[in-house]
Amino acid sequence: MCGRYTLSARRLERAERALHSLFPELDPRYNIAPSQDVPIIRESPEGKYELAMARWGLIPRWAKEPKTGYSMINARAETVAEKPAFRDAFRRRRCLIPADGFYEWKQAGTAKQPFHIRLKDGGDFAFAGLWERWRGEGQEIESCSIIVTDANDLLRPIHDRMPVILDPADYAAWLDPENRNAEALAQLLKPYPAGQMEAVPVSRRVNSPKVDEASLLDPVEAV
Repeated sequence: MCGRYTLSARRLERAERALHSLFPELDPRYNIAPSQDVPIIRESPEGKYELAMARWGLIPRWAKEPKTGYSMINARAETVAEKPAFRDAFRRRRCLIPADGFYEWKQAGTAKQPFHIRLKDGGDFAFAGLWERWRGEGQEIESCSIIVTDANDLLRPIHDRMPVILDPADYAAWLDPENRNAEALAQLLKPYPAGQMEAVPVSRRVNSPKVDEASLLDPVEAV
């Protein structure tokens, strides 16, 4: 499960290098929550990489109403290619969801201690994502979901799942809508190397999605 994440970097340096593209600067965000609009990178019909905004919580095209999306913030790597809600997007509408960290909570007695999970070098990265376009009720909504997989050794004591963080070398293959090799795509949906990541205990103020400030990333003593 990935239910909160951060994107404090203004520039998406790894994505820009890997895709040989420039994207607009972004406002830093320290507590991104489901149902909010988030930046995604996808390939346009003209074959160019573009930065777009999508609601976090995928709404299938066939959904009767948009509120369905809240329960679909994550897609499981093991079933994403077959599950009706995600399989069409997996074939044709894959995206990158830029981030530079995510939050996970560990049970500590009667309380839960939040951790900010990030790369040791502090750089930006990208989750493997899916996007969809829903039309109905006189409106059009683009939405997205983050693919999750088994936790690596760092995350396992905290939670049994983690978001798929793609290697920059795989960005282009993941984004290519003509790439229909489901087996090869599934090979990309693996846990990120634990040795390149760190888990930092942070304030429980992050529990409220209304709090969105840089101090949320400050280390605290774990309970």
